[in-house]
Amino acid sequence: MSGGVTIVGVYDADGSLTGEIRYWIGARLGRTHCSLCEITHGIFREKQSWKDCREGLDVEVVIYHRDDAPIDVLEVCGQELPAVVLRTETGVELLLGPERLEECGGDVDAFRTALVSSCTARGLTI
Repeated sequence: MSGGVTIVGVYDADGSLTGEIRYWIGARLGRTHCSLCEITHGIFREKQSWKDCREGLDVEVVIYHRDDAPIDVLEVCGQELPAVVLRTETGVELLLGPERLEECGGDVDAFRTALVSSCTARGLTI
């Protein structure tokens, strides 16, 4: 894949200290849920399998929280979070919405398969 292409994920959680604490407690109590968070993180930190996946892709991967994501990304996602989008020089398009991320069940390999499939359907190799 050429330069200028980025995979952008957006968590359905806020990135402030208060937001992080609220999410962590809510997730432990079963009141809060973000399927992208479950793919990238364990209880306290990023999963090693996620780091390996991200580093193994031939494209930049950036993850934001809903309160710090770029406007163009949020416009494509709308209220449908979490989400993963493709940002190129020509614009931003949705790759994986909340339902598809939920289907991954927190599994990094399932996420990678879904991501590669979605990119391949658009003629992109990552």
